[in-house]
Amino acid sequence: MDLSKLRPAKGAVKSRKRIGRGQGSGHGGTSTKGHKGDQSRSGSKRKIGFEGGQMPLQRRIPKRGFKNVNREEFRTMNLSDLQHYATKEGLTEFTFETFRKLKLVRKSDKIKVLGNGNLESTVNVTAHSFSTKAKEAIESKGGKVNLI
Repeated sequence: MDLSKLRPAKGAVKSRKRIGRGQGSGHGGTSTKGHKGDQSRSGSKRKIGFEGGQMPLQRRIPKRGFKNVNREEFRTMNLSDLQHYATKEGLTEFTFETFRKLKLVRKSDKIKVLGNGNLESTVNVTAHSFSTKAKEAIESKGGKVNLI
């Protein structure tokens, strides 16, 4: 086999359109850009999200509500969840590391303990926030509440 005789398949390679090279080229005059209009001019760019004059998607969709940029997002734990892990895992101490080991939270999460469910065990809980009901329930069973 002679490598100098290798060629692309017939019809596989097409010569590029040489525009603006005079009338004889077939692409002279307006250089395939048509007459007048935005895209016939130099420096023409299409805006991001432009849909050919149709009302763009970001303008068609209704805008509602208010997003507070300073909002704190919490991963919630209920008293029933604490009771479940206290009986299942035999835990009496719930810290951030404990929740991480149980794969309930990520490193960047903040934990808030809520008062849904019943708590029969005495547990010590360390979290970022507590609801009033949860705090009362934990302390009434003899447990301790610690804020991070």
